[in-house]
Amino acid sequence: MPLSNNSNIHPSTFLLLGIPGLEAIHTWLSVPFYLVYLCALLGNFSIVFIIKTDSNLHEPMYIFLCMLSVADLIISTTAMPKILSSFRFHDRKIYFEACLLQEFLIHSLCSMASGFILAMAFDRYVAICSPLRHSIIRTQRVIQNMGLAIVFRRALLFSPQLFMLRWLPYCRTKIIPHTYCEFMALIKLACAETRISRIYKLTAAFLTRGLDFTLIICSYIVIIYTVFHLPSKAAQLKTMGTCGSHVCVILVAYTQAFFSFLTHRFGHKVAPHIHIFVAILYLLVPPMVNPMIYGIRIRRIRECFL
Repeated sequence: MPLSNNSNIHPSTFLLLGIPGLEAIHTWLSVPFYLVYLCALLGNFSIVFIIKTDSNLHEPMYIFLCMLSVADLIISTTAMPKILSSFRFHDRKIYFEACLLQEFLIHSLCSMASGFILAMAFDRYVAICSPLRHSIIRTQRVIQNMGLAIVFRRALLFSPQLFMLRWLPYCRTKIIPHTYCEFMALIKLACAETRISRIYKLTAAFLTRGLDFTLIICSYIVIIYTVFHLPSKAAQLKTMGTCGSHVCVILVAYTQAFFSFLTHRFGHKVAPHIHIFVAILYLLVPPMVNPMIYGIRIRRIRECFL
C-alpha cells in the first residue's frame, strides 16, 4: 500500500473496540467497573491524605505507600474514564497523541508502582535484618532520592517506546481491538518491521518489573532466614506480622502481571476477550485492593480513616 497519504501513516484518531465478543453487555459492564474505580479513588485519596496529615505516619514504609497510592491513582485515572465513556456512551474515538500518551503513562506508572513496592521491600529488609541502622540508612533525604530515582529512571526507560510508536506507519486499520491504548495492540496495527520495538518493550519490562520481582524475592529470602533465627516464637510471629500487608500487595500486583504476561506470550488459544478482561483487571484491582489491605491491617491508618 502506498504511504504517500500522511493520514494513513499517522491517523488523527483511533477507535477503541472494547472487549471483542462482549459488545452487547458493555453498558452493563460499565457499572461494576465504575464502582471499582470509585473505590480505588476513595481508597487511594484517603491513604495519601491520612499519611500526609498524620505526622506519626511519616516513616519510610508509609511514605512509599503514599507514593504507590499516587501512582495507582494516576494509572486508574489514565485508563478508566475513557473505558467507561466507551462502554456507557459508545464514545470510542481517541486522538492519536492522546493514545500514545495513555500508553506511555500506563506502562511507565505500572513500572513505577513496581519500583515503590521494591523500595518497601528494601525498607522491611533493613528494619528486620539491620534494625539498629534503620534510622541511619532510611533518612528523609534517602527516601526522597529513592522516590525521585524510581520516577525518573522508569520514565526515561519507557520514553523511547513512545517515540518508536510515534514513528511507526499505521496503514492497516484505525480500530484497536482493546479497551485502551496498549503497546502490543498498537504494534499489530503498524505496517512496518516492529521487531526492535517488541524487543525493547520486552527488555524494558524485564529491567523493571522482572528485576524488581527478583530483588523482592531475594530480600524476603534473607528476611525469612533472619526471622527463623530469632530467639522466640512470639518474636518471629510479630516480626513477620510487620510484613503481612506488603506481602499481600506483592501477591496482588505480581500474580495478575505474570498471568497477563504468560497469556500474551504462550496463551495463543486463550480467547481475546479473556486477554483484554485480564488487562483491565490489572489496572483496576491493585489500585482498589492496596488501600483496603493497609486500611484493614494497619491500625493507625484504619483509625484515621474511620
